[in-house]
Amino acid sequence: QVQLVESGGGLVQAGGSLRLSCAASGSIFSINTMGWYRQAPGKQRELVASITSGGTADYTDSVKGRFTTSRDNAKNMVYLQMNSLKPEDTAVYYCSADLRRPGLLSPTKYWGQGTQVTVSS
Repeated sequence: QVQLVESGGGLVQAGGSLRLSCAASGSIFSINTMGWYRQAPGKQRELVASITSGGTADYTDSVKGRFTTSRDNAKNMVYLQMNSLKPEDTAVYYCSADLRRPGLLSPTKYWGQGTQVTVSS
């Protein structure tokens, strides 16, 4: 059993900041890439940021320079610091983890339940 639990969403004014956290727990052998996705109403889920186990991060163009992702491998946690938020950042944010469970060779992607981020103008 594996769980990913996000926290830190909420309502913020444009220009403000929020920090999302995601904790992975359960039967985990190793975690490869962790990521943050978002889905706005009527739109497809999109990858916002990802970070490898070695700490290499990548971002979609619309958040570069404003969002920063980091992780704590010892705690199986990933974070998303969001600054200079815009109304178009409003969405449900999901964390993901490509992880291996004990005894299995191939990694599987797991998802959190999502946390709402609303940016008012």
